[in-house]
Amino acid sequence: MTERRMAMNDNASAPQAPGNGFAAAAQPVAAQSVIHTDTDGLAAGMATLTVDGQDIPLYHVRPAGQDKLPVMIVVSEIFGLHEHIADVARRFAKQGYLALAPDLFVRQGDPSTIPDINTLMARIIRKVPDAHVMGDLDACVAWAAKNGADVDRLGVNGFCWGGRITWLYAAHNPRVKAAVAWYGKLVADPNPPGQPTHPIHIASSLTVPVLGLYGAKDTGIPVATVEQMIAALGAGTSDSAIVVYPDAGHAFNADYRPTYNAKAARDGFARALAWFREHGAG
Repeated sequence: MTERRMAMNDNASAPQAPGNGFAAAAQPVAAQSVIHTDTDGLAAGMATLTVDGQDIPLYHVRPAGQDKLPVMIVVSEIFGLHEHIADVARRFAKQGYLALAPDLFVRQGDPSTIPDINTLMARIIRKVPDAHVMGDLDACVAWAAKNGADVDRLGVNGFCWGGRITWLYAAHNPRVKAAVAWYGKLVADPNPPGQPTHPIHIASSLTVPVLGLYGAKDTGIPVATVEQMIAALGAGTSDSAIVVYPDAGHAFNADYRPTYNAKAARDGFARALAWFREHGAG
């Protein structure tokens, strides 16, 4: 069994793409995003999944003219499917993936219309049942299979709220080859209705290899809970690992916000790509 450890490491958008409305929810934001990934050589657009009668918007992007590609599901932060998340999807597409970014909050509302984070959490985020999210992500995988992708090379990459979902989806779907969870909450008390399980609960039974990327200065996810997760992973059999960046806080990959830490973000993305390839999702 591979040892689990906490590594202290200091080291133009597509037609119809999302991105018109996250500014209010994401305040304060940086003057502009640091990274802009173009669509040169890519085919990108929007599709609609239908899950139990609900339409789910899906941003999809891949290298143009290619199929049988590995699949990367990109799970958003609490701010939903906006231009930064679409840009992350394009980054994966540039690496040879069919990248999919679904709107997982469509049943509850539009995060971009909410003026502050506390209201956003109360009106939308705490009302999103995990079961709906798991079903929506299953629908993404089914869409990928129908559209010429290789779902036997399936990866999941999520941020913040999406980081927690990434841990849970890795436990939900054994077809996932590998996952990377960026600063997803690991422990919560009390649990909102419809969100009964957290990563700490599935750590010892997890079989899919998950790489967790966390910031030591993240006041919302104390290092003590990260250490608790490492211990729980150590009781299981998955080839999972956690890296903690000592100089990074929460949302250190969000290059449109003041929390962005370029050094940690670059290192994290490089580690993510290597992790996916090492474990058969690339």
